[in-house]
Amino acid sequence: MNILVLQRLLLEFVLDIIYFPIWWYTKGAMHAGRWCFNLLAQGNANLAPGLWLANLFVPMYGQFDFQGRIISFLMRSVQIFARTVALLVWLTLCLALFFCWLALPILIVYAI
Repeated sequence: MNILVLQRLLLEFVLDIIYFPIWWYTKGAMHAGRWCFNLLAQGNANLAPGLWLANLFVPMYGQFDFQGRIISFLMRSVQIFARTVALLVWLTLCLALFFCWLALPILIVYAI
């Protein structure tokens, strides 16, 4: 009976080793891609450059005079630019993280 259990364990071990690369680059990659996309969406929700863009011509603090509108426009333009750059950096980091996920088994095999 112990021999049957050991044979079954060995068979499962070999099948898991064979199935691992298939899972890593199919279901695992889809899971990692969804996780990275959600991470990017969370970064977009935190930075919200679109919200700043939608309110570009709305005066800040209810200052409807000419100077208030100019200052509001300039400040929001700077904010939109900075937040867009930050979101692009965040996108780059998310993509790098996803490609690290894809490259990790290859790097481990190469290191061995």
